[in-house]
Amino acid sequence: MGRLAAPSFTTSPTHHLITMLKPWTPISFEFFPPRSDAQEETLDETWRALAPLKPEYFSVTFGAGGSATGDTHRAVMGLQRDSGVPIAPHLSCMVDSRETLCGYLDDYARAGVDRLVLLRGDRREGESPPGPFRHANELVSFVREHAADRFGIEVACYPEIHPESETAESELRYFRQKVDAGATGAITQYFYNADAYFRFIDDCERAGIHIPIRPGVLPITNYAQLKRFSGLCGAELPQWIERRLAGWGDDLESIRAFGLDVVTRLCERLLRGGAPGLHLYTLNQSWASRELLQRLAGA
Repeated sequence: MGRLAAPSFTTSPTHHLITMLKPWTPISFEFFPPRSDAQEETLDETWRALAPLKPEYFSVTFGAGGSATGDTHRAVMGLQRDSGVPIAPHLSCMVDSRETLCGYLDDYARAGVDRLVLLRGDRREGESPPGPFRHANELVSFVREHAADRFGIEVACYPEIHPESETAESELRYFRQKVDAGATGAITQYFYNADAYFRFIDDCERAGIHIPIRPGVLPITNYAQLKRFSGLCGAELPQWIERRLAGWGDDLESIRAFGLDVVTRLCERLLRGGAPGLHLYTLNQSWASRELLQRLAGA
């Protein structure tokens, strides 16, 4: 595997990407809320690097297990005020009460937010959710009751099947419940097997589910981190990818070069197959997303 070459531009990098990406279907970027001054600075640098690419929206995750939800609110309000990009806050069943949720919804509506990402959320093993909702469809229904059609609602879906789902059929049934409750779009868990996505889309069409389903894409930049994430969320890390990544050990340059090749080819196939955009999990870093989009723009 050769080293990753530095990008070459005839004009400014940002101008090049904007020009090449104009014909594309939408791109969105996901951030997690900062919890320290250093993380705040990193997020500021990241969104400023990605905003000129004209994404459809930035999303901001909700605290796992009900933690740090105030950090999400602060990040959302700051980005909505400063970035010039529409913001899609995550809200989950980990919210502590209906009253807290209504407060967030009202604040976001006043700030001009028009899209939400509603999730069940990660709960600690053996624990019940702290708030009044057990499943995402209940959360979607409540938001629709409170805010009617004020917000577009994205929900999660799992082409490789959520680790808590019994079968592919039950996974589809749970997804259908969220759609019936009022979801207008969906974002997938990340995956590296395009066939899983296309099979899931076919299954949805047969089941009468026709909302846009945007693939979630996680650039490969760190093997240990990727393996840990995949173990937690049930995303399959194909053996041929895992063995190559493991073989490079601490050689991050080779891992990143290989990862860029893998994810570029995955995205090319997804877009050729009709995927309605890409949702990039940035981990609050801009370089991997920019490198990926440059590759795709030149494809």
